[in-house]
Amino acid sequence: MNKSFYRFALSFRGGEKKDEKAQFAEAMFNDLSFPKEEKDYDSLSRYVEEHANDDLRSIVFDDLYLIYTERILER
Repeated sequence: MNKSFYRFALSFRGGEKKDEKAQFAEAMFNDLSFPKEEKDYDSLSRYVEEHANDDLRSIVFDDLYLIYTERILER
């Protein structure tokens, strides 16, 4: 079974402070309402757009989701 986007993105936590993916993962982790079991791009993208801030940015989400599809969903 494929893991959720949330579980995948958590692997970027703890990175360099200037790393946008690490910042996104930390912000996502601290957002208690983030959809933790979701895999669908449209649902996740809508959530990120509605809750965007300096660390939870749509452009970073798009980059992470591309990596997610390459590493997890296309297996």
